[in-house]
Amino acid sequence: MKPRIEYRKVAPGVMEAMSGLERALASSGLEPSLLDLVKLRASQINGCAYCIDMHTKDARARGESEQRLYELNAWRETPFYSERERAALDWTEAVTLVADGHVPDEVYERVRQQFTEQELVNLTLAVVAINGWNRFAISFRAVPGTYQPRSHDQAHLAPAGA
Repeated sequence: MKPRIEYRKVAPGVMEAMSGLERALASSGLEPSLLDLVKLRASQINGCAYCIDMHTKDARARGESEQRLYELNAWRETPFYSERERAALDWTEAVTLVADGHVPDEVYERVRQQFTEQELVNLTLAVVAINGWNRFAISFRAVPGTYQPRSHDQAHLAPAGA
């Protein structure tokens, strides 16, 4: 597999705009571990191999357990996630698959029990951002496997791509 377009090089201004979303998320107050799960789950839904590779590595660099990473695609069937994480994952799935159900009221009510209004806006930005990164990586065939996570303190920034 080889990339179709080196989009990071071809459109640095676009990549800077996308990186701005990541900077906003880094200062949003949402837990980095929660953002890792959101990014990874949306990437699983979208089938983005590059982003799955990236966010699995970032989560591990931050200390996420292998068990929680392996079970993420079946999170409803496991006891490994907090109620807040479950609400965020439910929201992530609904927003990512918005065409399938327009984010049902019951999902909104569940997430509102765990997140303030500001947190929910920030969580939604996280879902919007990763869906955007997924679409760049999938469309232009970003090659998975080469990504190396930044240091533990920098792993949540992900400005380089996905």
